Amino acid sequence: MKAGGRMDKLREMALAAREQAYAPYSGFRVGAALAAQDGRIFAGANVENSSYGLTLCAERSAVAAAVAAGARTFSALYVVADSPVPVAPCGACRQVIAEFHIPLVIMANLAGEERRSSYAELLPYAFSTEMMEGGRK
Repeated sequence: MKAGGRMDKLREMALAAREQAYAPYSGFRVGAALAAQDGRIFAGANVENSSYGLTLCAERSAVAAAVAAGARTFSALYVVADSPVPVAPCGACRQVIAEFHIPLVIMANLAGEERRSSYAELLPYAFSTEMMEGGRK
């Protein structure tokens, strides 16, 4: 699949996932699509909970689906919401994106605006395994 075609597919799958979001409290539906290095694409949607802290973001939902299917390396993540500017991942999602070193994060809105970033740009001082070296005795 060509790069342009792949990005179109990511956007299409993120938009479709957004339609399935469970957002009865905020009404803010978010969809994500994650491209694995092996060509598979995994979708995710936000899943809210009446205990707000248990809400699962679309980005982490897509990563969880990919990991459950055995994927560990990724090339791009597309996230979309009905927002005035391209929607950015929350802090927790940024840490998960950094954990998997996702090189390209495309943030979008329903108006078709997009912003592109790397995981390092999104979270320049991410917590990493290097920080834990020597921590276990």
